[in-house]
Amino acid sequence: MTADQALKSKHRAMWAMGDYAAVAAEVIPSLGPLLAEAVGAGPGTRVLDVAAGSGNAAIPAAAAGADVVATDLCPELLDAGAELARRRQVDLTWQVADVEALPFGDDAFDTVMSCVGVMFAPQHAVSAGELVRVCRPGGTVGLVNWTPEGFIGQMFATMKPYAPPPPPGAQPPPLWGSEAHVRELFGDAVTEVVAQRRALRVEVFPTAEAFLEFFKRTYGPTIAVYRAIAERPDDVAALDEALLDLARRHDTGGGAMDWEFLLYVGRIR
Repeated sequence: MTADQALKSKHRAMWAMGDYAAVAAEVIPSLGPLLAEAVGAGPGTRVLDVAAGSGNAAIPAAAAGADVVATDLCPELLDAGAELARRRQVDLTWQVADVEALPFGDDAFDTVMSCVGVMFAPQHAVSAGELVRVCRPGGTVGLVNWTPEGFIGQMFATMKPYAPPPPPGAQPPPLWGSEAHVRELFGDAVTEVVAQRRALRVEVFPTAEAFLEFFKRTYGPTIAVYRAIAERPDDVAALDEALLDLARRHDTGGGAMDWEFLLYVGRIR
């Protein structure tokens, strides 16, 4: 197994941990429909959702009438999404695929999108190149990603000292939430860009402790970090307290938090 294959296997296993479908459905359900609407998904459009997870954006796009292919590195997440789509009586295609090496021809889609997904692929420029390659000239690229300064970006910064070192060449996921970084990644390939920082109101955690328990149980990256320090109880306690402090600082009252994200929509030149 090559180093790249080993890394992909590790990422696949990480996202299979816990229950990301619960995060998508219970914590961030509005992000997917927002992105599907922003890219104009509808009848007559062929849409690719990369790093689609359980279909938070793919299912609303298909429900709006688009011909959708949802891809992800993790088959378990696609299985969860397929079940959700079946229950909602929405038809779309589910396919295991790596965003850094998409198994589609050039100019194959009218729209390529990703909802807090592509940001977790380690090689940002490679992923951006693939998004451009498979989207036709004049087509739409649409992304929602957590910003470095927002709650989730700060959560990753908080966990970083406790996590194993990233592989060589891997870039931090929240960089995809920086407009300057995304513009640099796409360069002249994408034009007519509209980029907006927005806030997602999260009101499902009455306390900081409720947030921490949920993320330690459901969210793959959090689970992976805690597993890495499981034999170091002092580090576990320190990370617990750091994440609780983060949640308390973002509490706007009654457990409500605003999680900042970047909505980016552009057109392939």
